[in-house]
Amino acid sequence: MSLLQQETDRIRGREISLADPYEPKDPVGRLRFVLAMPYGHAYSLMCSGPMALYDLINRDPGIPAVAERAVEYDGLVRDGARLRPPAGETYRSIESPAPVADADVLGVSVTNAGGLHQVLRLLDLAGIPRRTADRAPGRHPLVVGGGPGLTNPEPLADYLDAIALGEAEQSIPELLRVLHAHRLVPGPMPLHQQLARIPGLYIPAAYTFDPAPGGGATAVRPVAPTVPARVHAPYLSVAELPAAHFCSPVSDGTAAVISPVLGCLHECHFCTLGVPEFRQAPLDLLTGYIDRLEAHGIRQIIISAPTFTQYRHKRALLDHIRAYVDRAAAKGEKVSTIIGSVRADEITADYLTALAELGDFGHLFTELALDRPRGIVTLAPEFAAPDLVALYGKTLKRERVDKAIDLCRASGTVSAVMLYFIVGAPGETAADRHAIADYARDIRKRLGDGDTAVIIKITQFQPTPGTLSQRLAMADPDTVQEYVRQIADGLRDLVGPAAFARHYRVEGPSAARMHLEAVCLRGDRRVGHVLEDLYDAGTDPHTITRDRLTAPLAARGLDYDHHLRHMDDTVLPWHTVDSVNPAAEQQLANALTKRKACP
Repeated sequence: MSLLQQETDRIRGREISLADPYEPKDPVGRLRFVLAMPYGHAYSLMCSGPMALYDLINRDPGIPAVAERAVEYDGLVRDGARLRPPAGETYRSIESPAPVADADVLGVSVTNAGGLHQVLRLLDLAGIPRRTADRAPGRHPLVVGGGPGLTNPEPLADYLDAIALGEAEQSIPELLRVLHAHRLVPGPMPLHQQLARIPGLYIPAAYTFDPAPGGGATAVRPVAPTVPARVHAPYLSVAELPAAHFCSPVSDGTAAVISPVLGCLHECHFCTLGVPEFRQAPLDLLTGYIDRLEAHGIRQIIISAPTFTQYRHKRALLDHIRAYVDRAAAKGEKVSTIIGSVRADEITADYLTALAELGDFGHLFTELALDRPRGIVTLAPEFAAPDLVALYGKTLKRERVDKAIDLCRASGTVSAVMLYFIVGAPGETAADRHAIADYARDIRKRLGDGDTAVIIKITQFQPTPGTLSQRLAMADPDTVQEYVRQIADGLRDLVGPAAFARHYRVEGPSAARMHLEAVCLRGDRRVGHVLEDLYDAGTDPHTITRDRLTAPLAARGLDYDHHLRHMDDTVLPWHTVDSVNPAAEQQLANALTKRKACP
């Protein structure tokens, strides 16, 4: 028995289906759709988009396809930045020994722009030609991408046949129907033009791209009158979304994920959470799911929602979880609840009481690795300067944060606070960055000077496509690293070395990832070729520096600094998927310029 077969047998043996049962499809005559996720098995189950599609495709008899999953198995051979199957084996799915390369459709999900290289690695691992132009229809799978890492899909435009924008529960099934019909009876219209007519699908081959010197585009045009000039991301109503979009349909037997809310009630100018309409899962859907977890003895509940405090029924949900916690405790077993970050202005005494009654709660574990990972509340002031908070559309005033910390102290259950701050943003001054140290010291004093901790999580300002800040300048990631060091040194000087070591931690972003994201977030189609060049050279993406990027970019006619500048271009690289109001963009840029000039 092969190593991958042994591993996939073990995976299937420990997986638990948490969705309503359905009649398995006969794969004969249907398309084979493999969802390839660049993560290990446990983390792949937290990927709500791919897992919801997996459940939907296999459940709906009207979709002419069966879905399978392929992950980065433990048994794969790591060779620098590359992965390959063990000797004599092929990359397979969890469900089938057939090679992934034999699929009709390959779906790849990208979590952030700094991970675009993972698509190249997955295609190589499967033995599928990387570029669309090198893949033969009917012989190689149609490769479809999706996820928040593709808010700007252009860097992978030459590698992906289609990109599903927004929520894909309608666009992907329609793609499968069109492809299935095309395979049976090809029509007069080329397949890529047929797919381009599906709402929510961006088909790069359906558009011509005229590159500009240094980076960007002078024009992006549809290749035919039937191709839409713009593609908009669809966001579906609660009634249109399947249950698996809110509750992971599969568990590994140890943990399970719920997403009580989608989107956010607020629209910060640098965040995509506020772009779709805010939606809430039905309470009975979530409580019924919790009951299933209890029935299967699943002891870790992950509430994957950065805006969980906006959930209308949060107290009722937490009470339901608490009842499960109490029943498990009576048997001598412990149930843990992991919760995403919350807004300080949405914290109430009632919410903290409900948390305390859970007994064992903490911050989303994928972002934290602490010696004491419980009793943590995560808040995101983003900026220490009140006027900068307001300019970027945040409503989290300092008095609201202070009130939340007072509530945390009174509750007696919160021993650590994680504070998210952004640095390197246009309009920011050195004084604004220095104020972060004062902010952290004051928060700990307010929380209590005993065995309490404050963790400062610093992220770099990223002008993300699809937000009002998408055209703004981005600081050099190396400069941001220096900013982080200055903030840490300032806080150490402020509180003293002993207190700093015991009660504070300052974490900054990965410089390598930020260098990649600087060019991938706002790059054009040539950036994908740079990623491929780096991949072929064996470059470890975790060690990327500005110097190591400069030459490969120049070889493709690109300039690194071009991607950091304020983008006043008439046509943005992601022009086809752009729906941001340009007047509002300019208004924000003007306000930030004025602020920097008059500190």
